[in-house]
Order: sequence, then C-alpha cells, then structure tokens
Amino acid sequence: MKKLFSVFLIILFAFANAQGSKETANRFFYELTFKPKKDSAKLDKLITILDITPKKSIYQDYTMSAQDSIIRLAVEEMEKAKVWKDISKLIKTPKFAYKIVKTYPEMKQQYLDRVSMNLFGYDAPVKFVWNIQPEKQKIGEYNTQKATTEYGGRKWTAWFSSDIPFQDGPYKFYGLPGLIVKIEDDEKNYSWMLSGNKKIENYDELTYSDKINAKYGVSNTVTPTTKEKFDKAYASFKQDPMAEIRQKVSPEMMNMKMPGSDVTIGDALKKQEKMAKDYFNSNDNPIEKDQVSPDKKKK
Repeated sequence: MKKLFSVFLIILFAFANAQGSKETANRFFYELTFKPKKDSAKLDKLITILDITPKKSIYQDYTMSAQDSIIRLAVEEMEKAKVWKDISKLIKTPKFAYKIVKTYPEMKQQYLDRVSMNLFGYDAPVKFVWNIQPEKQKIGEYNTQKATTEYGGRKWTAWFSSDIPFQDGPYKFYGLPGLIVKIEDDEKNYSWMLSGNKKIENYDELTYSDKINAKYGVSNTVTPTTKEKFDKAYASFKQDPMAEIRQKVSPEMMNMKMPGSDVTIGDALKKQEKMAKDYFNSNDNPIEKDQVSPDKKKK
C-alpha cells in the first residue's frame, strides 16, 4: 500500500509539473512599414509579432506562423498520398527569416537565423540610451509618451505606453517603462505600429513549419557562433544558397522525379535557388546602417 501511494504521488507531481510547464504568451502584432530598397521610394508592409513569455520574448516575421494551418494540410495530404506538391504556390514567402530573442530579466539578446539547413545564434548585446520626453499622445486605444534614441546609424522616435507593463518592443528595442506602441526612424525607412494583441495558451515557440522541417533534416537546434563567423557564413550562403544541399544530392538523384510529378529534384532545387536569390536581392536597406551601439556613441 505504501509503495502504491508513493507511485501515486510521483504521478501526481509529474502531472502537476507538466501542467505548470505550459506557458501562456502575450502576442503583440506590429505592422512594419519599411523601404526595402534604399534608392527607391517604394514602401513594403508586413505583420511582425513579439511573443512575450515569463522568461523571454521572441520577435519574428508573422508570415509563416499565419500560414501554419495551410502548410499542415498540404504536408499531411502529401504524406498520405505520397505525391509531391509544390506548396510554394500556396504560401507567401516571409520578408525576413531571423528571430530576436530577449531573455528576461537581464534582457540578454540573441540573434537567430538560418544558413542553409543549419540554425545559428549569436549574442547581440544592445544597451539603448533613451531620452524620455514630456510629450504625450493617444495612439489608437493606448496612452503613450515620447522617447528618442540613436541606434544602428539611425535616429529613432518611440511612443511607449506605461499601461502595458512590458519594458519591451519590436526588433531589438526595449528599456522604456512600458511597451513600445510605435517606433520609427527620422527618415521613415522603418516604422512599427502596434496593431493588436492576444493571449496564447499552451504556447509553443516552434511553428508547424519548424517541426516538419526538422522531420526532414532541417535542424531547430541552435548552433552558437559569433557575429563575425555568422556574417562570413551568411555571405557565402548568399553567393550559393544550394551549396550544402547540392553536396548531399548525387548527379543520379538530380534527374530523379519527385513522387507523382514530372518535376525532377534538380528542377526543384533550381526553383529553390532562384527563390533564395530573389529573397537576398529584395532588400539592400538594412535596419542597422552601422554596428555602433548607442551607449558607445554617448562616451
């Protein structure tokens, strides 16, 4: 009886811990308006998300997460029928693939991005020097206050709300006494506006796309690196996006047809290569024009 009672307690505590480990995230939606090409007046728009959990926040493009159900249905149909389907025709390509992770409470920042089939991460410490000003403004439903800073070779104006008790914001921005509702640079190359929020029960940081990619060899395990090493690897990747995959595919395989299709593996890889190069060529106007941190500028 005593042994049975002990087993019961173990199961009970295990269940309680499993329940407690499930996180609830606050998801904040930001509409990003930006100029992708510095020599063009054309502006682009997309929705980005800032997911805030008790331990950290994750900022990323919302494009893939928003299409999770479409991707899941298409992949499940392919796996069931064992017939390849070009789902690139069904989904939108994200404007950027990186994530910014801020760990609480020290606000340690990590930059995550892929180089081919590998996920790399490097520390990206930032200390913003904010100038909080008395000017206030109602933006949508939020009471906000003005603050300014300099970062990445740009001058930024932010509007934050102390009514939302998170000292965080989109991209790498943080450190104001409330959530950043709006922030833009003085040349209006980049502008984020808070457009909504919701709570997510049983939050999972990985999307269905992340999980299905891992199933087929695209790792979700972060490989630590430095910014210098990452930049070097990324530059090589931009020159030849299919180099690593090409090494894994023999000449015989290149001529093999995808299951249930007339498209060869070689054709599919060529299409992926074009998409990758189009992606890299779509933006020559980065958020950070230089790498000088704002706190160093004040010294």
